[in-house]
Amino acid sequence: MQLYGLIGYPLGHSFSKKYFSEKFAREGIDDAQFELFPLPDIAGLPGLLSAHPSLRGLSVTIPHKQTVIPFLDVLDETAQAVGAVNCIKIEPGQLRGYNTDVIGFEQSLATIAPEQWTADGGAAIVLGTGGASRAVAYVLKKRGIPFRFVSRNPAGDNSMSYDDFHHLSTSQYSLIVNTTPVGTFPDADNCPEVPFERLTPKHLVYDLIYNPSETLLLQRARAQGCFVKNGLEMLHLQAEANWRIWQ
Repeated sequence: MQLYGLIGYPLGHSFSKKYFSEKFAREGIDDAQFELFPLPDIAGLPGLLSAHPSLRGLSVTIPHKQTVIPFLDVLDETAQAVGAVNCIKIEPGQLRGYNTDVIGFEQSLATIAPEQWTADGGAAIVLGTGGASRAVAYVLKKRGIPFRFVSRNPAGDNSMSYDDFHHLSTSQYSLIVNTTPVGTFPDADNCPEVPFERLTPKHLVYDLIYNPSETLLLQRARAQGCFVKNGLEMLHLQAEANWRIWQ
């Protein structure tokens, strides 16, 4: 039996096990199993691998997308450029790191119809500066969409505080992408500090969170007439990309 899994902490919100278990049953893959491996500290990765010699691949989520890199032997070109990993292929004596968040976000963004949102003339705001934000930034750069990060502790010319964000004219951006975990179940009563009162139907608000399916961020943005999208499609797309890599 080949074993696959997800590492991160906490993992109570994750749909990955359900997704892969249903995929294996639907496609008649009876020699594979997917499990959740809550890992509070990435230093526990070698012990996890030793304890489960049948592991062939791992998905990686918060907070390990960057801290896992020193434990890997090889990074593919995209993961190297992004500086974050969400997929590991386990081979004899070698761990290979990939970033399929890029695939998921890029393909998901491409499904949005022009009447719902267009990048022409608009910049993007990326909430958060963790591993997922790096994949989003990579895609935005590739598509020629200017962007700025918003963080509680901004660093660098391309990053600003939430207070600065609130004073920024909404005509200067048309896309807001939340890459933070704020609003994830069971913390569903919270959301990032966005100037909702100034958002319009010209704005797209994309939340990488998929549990709950409509976060408070998306609820409040929808009430302003914004087009909103959650991260479930992105999750499915990157999960399928992970499976192709593992196989």
